[in-house]
Amino acid sequence: MRQVPPGEAELGAPSRRAVRHDAPELEFRVLAAASADDLAAWLALWRRWPAREVTAHPEYARLFARPCDRVVCVAGDGEAGGILFPLVLRPLAAEPWARPGEERWDAITPYGYGGPFAWGSGRQDTAFWLSYAAYCHDERIVSTFARLSLFPDQVGLVPGHVEVRAPNVVVPLAGGADALWRGYESRVRKWVQVAERAGLTVEVDREGARLDAFVDIYAETMRRHDADEWYFFPRSFFEAIRERLRDQHVFFHTLSGGEVVSSDLVLCSVEHVYYFLGGTRPEAYPLGPNYLLKHHVAMWAIAEGKKSYVLGGGYQPNDGLLRYKRGYARAGEVPFKVASMVHDGAGCDELARDRAAFAERTGAPWTPRAGFFPAYRA
Repeated sequence: MRQVPPGEAELGAPSRRAVRHDAPELEFRVLAAASADDLAAWLALWRRWPAREVTAHPEYARLFARPCDRVVCVAGDGEAGGILFPLVLRPLAAEPWARPGEERWDAITPYGYGGPFAWGSGRQDTAFWLSYAAYCHDERIVSTFARLSLFPDQVGLVPGHVEVRAPNVVVPLAGGADALWRGYESRVRKWVQVAERAGLTVEVDREGARLDAFVDIYAETMRRHDADEWYFFPRSFFEAIRERLRDQHVFFHTLSGGEVVSSDLVLCSVEHVYYFLGGTRPEAYPLGPNYLLKHHVAMWAIAEGKKSYVLGGGYQPNDGLLRYKRGYARAGEVPFKVASMVHDGAGCDELARDRAAFAERTGAPWTPRAGFFPAYRA
């Protein structure tokens, strides 16, 4: 296969087969989650990675794929290191504005903190990215959008345009319980104490025994905050996490009088835990149940030997959600970065024109939102 530098790919014939290249240090592979052999190889490489981030697991990636999408892991496999780059490949033919006969795709990392994850000899492997560009050429993939890990030691060489999108809050845990408590803002300490005096308790639910309560509280919270439709995950989404990521998640519930009043789903990797989704009953706000909940998650994670507890960011710069999260780690803000890769610039421009033309024909003029990538999906 001809090596094509990023940004210079031409259109080629689509292929659904796994791809291998031999590089000086890493073997380039594209592993399809739909293939039993590829899935086993993906899991084997993931298990060899010391960090084993949950967002690099194939079952995590599958959570965010539509039936028309393809889930793959672009991998660099070597004795002294590796690269894991899980992607959801989206057919542009599925868009209502697509031209008849559209055969192009684009790629995106699954929701959250994605790859490319790199370790050992994979941290600066230029040949890997040349092979990836060639793969995109053959598969007619016009662009790739990657949400990067918050931890620099997990991120190797990343081509394309890398930018900071927003601050995220990471609660450090290495100092133990005393350092954790001192790192809280005074209001967090106050609300934890309010909840304790009110007799609230926190339950650790590894099996998802209270899934019904979690789903009910989560859905109510999304409705109350007028969340985007995308966040209204069906019960089957959480069942898939419970069944397919058994060792990579834990539910935590705050109880008042035996009833769940606040609930969080936490994702677990070897070194880090991540707040994922959750909610609180509004009538319980005066008791501070979510403050107590997140404090208990952090204490549990310390006991499990984790290094950090990732709370994420807000919706807007310095909004109320970010300020709430910052209360758990006054010096815990880190930059959240994304990478935008264009493999077919002319194709991306053409797709934007196609969408604009469709919008004009249907009476809803459209212009790309500034800063959104790829522009044709804005």
